[in-house]
Amino acid sequence: MAGVGGRSSRAAGKRGGGAASSSAAASACVYYATTGVLVALCVAGAYLLTSTSSASIAGPDDGDKAAAVTAYRHTTRSSFAYEVTREKAPPSPPREPEAEDGALGKEDAGSEEDGGAEQERGSAVTAAAVDDPHAQPDLDERGSGGEDSKSDAAAVDEDQSNERVRVAASEATAEEEEDAAAATGADKEQETLDNDQEEEQQSHLQMPRATVEERNLDGGIEEESIARQRQSDEEERMSAGDEQPGTGILRREAQEDEAAERQSDEDRPDQEQPEEERSSDQSLVEEDGRTLVEVESDPGQEDGGGDDKAAESEHKEDTDGSGAGSVNHNVVDTLQGEDSAVGAGGDQSAWATQRDQSHREKDRRQENAGDGNSTDGEEQHEWRTCNVKAGADYIPCLDNEKAVKKLRPENFRRYEHRERHCPDEGPTCLVALPRGYRRPVEWPKSRDRIWLSNVPHTKLVQVKGHQNWVKVSGQYLLFPGGGTQFIHGALHYIDFLQQSVRGVAWGKRTRVVLDVGCGVASFGGYLFERDVVTMSFAPKDEHEAQVQMALERGIPAISAVMGSKRLPFPSKAFDLVHCARCRVPWHADGGALLLELNRVLRPGGLFVWSATPVYQKLTDDVEIWKAMTALTKSMCWELVTIKKDRLNGVGAAFYRKPTSNECYESRTRQQPPMCSDDDDANAAWYVRLNACIHRVPTGVAERGARWPADWPRRVRAPPNWLNTSQVGVYGKPAPEDFVADYQHWRRVMDKSYLNGLGVDWSRVRNVMDMRAAYGGFAAALRDQKVWVMNVVNVDAPDTLPIIFDRGLFGMYHDWCESFSTYPRTYDLLHADRLFSKIKDRCAVLPVIVEVDRIVRPGGSIIVRDDSGAVGEVEKLLRSLHWDVRLTFSKNDEGVLFAEKSDWRTELAAEPT
Repeated sequence: MAGVGGRSSRAAGKRGGGAASSSAAASACVYYATTGVLVALCVAGAYLLTSTSSASIAGPDDGDKAAAVTAYRHTTRSSFAYEVTREKAPPSPPREPEAEDGALGKEDAGSEEDGGAEQERGSAVTAAAVDDPHAQPDLDERGSGGEDSKSDAAAVDEDQSNERVRVAASEATAEEEEDAAAATGADKEQETLDNDQEEEQQSHLQMPRATVEERNLDGGIEEESIARQRQSDEEERMSAGDEQPGTGILRREAQEDEAAERQSDEDRPDQEQPEEERSSDQSLVEEDGRTLVEVESDPGQEDGGGDDKAAESEHKEDTDGSGAGSVNHNVVDTLQGEDSAVGAGGDQSAWATQRDQSHREKDRRQENAGDGNSTDGEEQHEWRTCNVKAGADYIPCLDNEKAVKKLRPENFRRYEHRERHCPDEGPTCLVALPRGYRRPVEWPKSRDRIWLSNVPHTKLVQVKGHQNWVKVSGQYLLFPGGGTQFIHGALHYIDFLQQSVRGVAWGKRTRVVLDVGCGVASFGGYLFERDVVTMSFAPKDEHEAQVQMALERGIPAISAVMGSKRLPFPSKAFDLVHCARCRVPWHADGGALLLELNRVLRPGGLFVWSATPVYQKLTDDVEIWKAMTALTKSMCWELVTIKKDRLNGVGAAFYRKPTSNECYESRTRQQPPMCSDDDDANAAWYVRLNACIHRVPTGVAERGARWPADWPRRVRAPPNWLNTSQVGVYGKPAPEDFVADYQHWRRVMDKSYLNGLGVDWSRVRNVMDMRAAYGGFAAALRDQKVWVMNVVNVDAPDTLPIIFDRGLFGMYHDWCESFSTYPRTYDLLHADRLFSKIKDRCAVLPVIVEVDRIVRPGGSIIVRDDSGAVGEVEKLLRSLHWDVRLTFSKNDEGVLFAEKSDWRTELAAEPT
């Protein structure tokens, strides 16, 4: 512009020399008129620069040559929506940055008098942007710099030449104007400025979001670029996940997905937008074969609402960890016939639309995070390793040294220091892996050997190796199958017990067994061959890691002790209780510990006591035998027989619990006393022992009055004491509820879990149902080579007696506390509506940390819950580096399948 001004001054000087009679006022008017025209030209040039930059980001579309309109929604606090009209044309090579800079440096302004030429130039620039493959909106880079093509540069050069011609013509016209014309030019100057400012404002309203100027709109560009980068990573994982077996059925055809999305968008309320620039029903942007969900911003919403919707979009685009499935895909085919909840009504609706799911996700985040302005849907938790003395074997409720130090000497005599003492708040630290940890040996080989590096403890080898408990061989711990009372192997001992008493009948009449003081649980491990499930338990004591070895072998066990509190089982649960040198003082404290076994033993069930007082004549053994004889008689237990196992050189006494109350009523001395009527025999969670006897049920409709049907018939049939007057868990009469639950889980197992999730069941042995109802999940797995720990929550309906009656086992637990097991002991956890129920009582974070503690690396979890709870669990699992393999939802329910990795916090700091 300085050059133009110079030429104007020289021309004016020449005219001044030839016409000396002109007045000074006329010269001043000409000067002001010329200046006004030049200012108008500058404003118009700036407008052309902005238009060229805006048009340059438009990219080509696939398919035919018809024009396409693509709408891009800005998800910051601004409610503006931008769009660009693009012609479908073949892409041209990208322009070099130097060419772009040169073109921009030469670009100049035009006047409003050349509207036709201006429109022609705009079309040329738009066509150039369409030819540029780098002008597509879905780019990881931000801003418009470096994205114009060479054709853009040519068009801009031509525009600049035309501008120079018009500038010269304007100068000649200005030099010949008179005073009146100068005044008219001043008026036009103001009008031109106003019009250009209005047009510039309109251009900003319609400008696509990739321009540099929009970086200042509350970070919206960065948010959307991050979301698209996540989606790009998601697509790569989906491509990799296509090769996984069993996941293909979870995919939908692209045409079906697009049609469903368009149908959902028809229900959206129209937003305020320019009619000729936006299409109100445009909701999807297809870029590079991907489908993005458009999140519309409410014009009337308060600040921060747009940011929240940006977070929603990110959540929906990143729900699938590997491509096995996603909430964006309709997976009705994988769950045909499955009820969303087994209850009255049995309503089944279509899968939730993306719009519905966005609203639900927003509500969930507002409730749980309390921050509607969050733009990053994932809470980042700073994980740390537990700094505890127990190290890699940390059990929070059994390694609470602070609580144990507060106990008095008499508490130690009752073994209270071995009982549960949970910290006030659930730990949120991670348990470290032992050095050299390896994926466990698979069942059934694991029964006989495990990796020494996984359970690096050899004290039992030293003190129990001669009894064939455990030995070391190279990298393995070997288990010959022996025990203190069966040195020559558990199978011989098991057959010896059955031959001693006809009523044992392993795997038929006797199905559920409790093994007290189990050691490494070889007794329970070999009972699997007789179709018997055994709940083995032992304390975490000087017998180093015995329960951990049992679980690593694939044998069910928990860390517990016969101490001052009841065992976490219902009354009348076990068919047989076994004690082989379990070192429990049964006769002490008025027989309180043996009376606890009487509580959990089924009427007519057997107590097998294989210990030295039965067959040895040492002074201490004789005294104990006399005390046991007096106690069992006062409890009305029948001594069925005493048998000697000659191979192992041991003996066993068999006691039977009475099936009526006649003996209790005929006792001359009421010791131990009968329990009061208000003493609930099923109350077991942190209930102190009471040295009394509970009456035996005798009514036909009472639980325990009749022995269950033989296995396996008992797993299918409702217990005889369930009647139609009782309302089941899901609202139906109890027998119908039982049958519906069983059928429901069989359908889920057959149609989804066994094939649809991609679970490698050959690697699954130890399974836990974290919120069991009737045990239908475990019953549906009975043909698999697994065992299932059925956990009934303390705040849920007490259905654990039903689980035991059908030949399965489990225990009570409160998931606001740590579970009584070692770290890395379960292959698969199943959580059906656990997290949405428990969040009313405690935080979800410590529960997820507990899940991470007890699941083995390579193990997995299946979560079925409302979509909000599933989303919260997914966030936490991802932050723990779990591989979220599948997520989908139906109605307001979601399903998640995730696998634990080997990641630990100490590994994150190691150099790669």
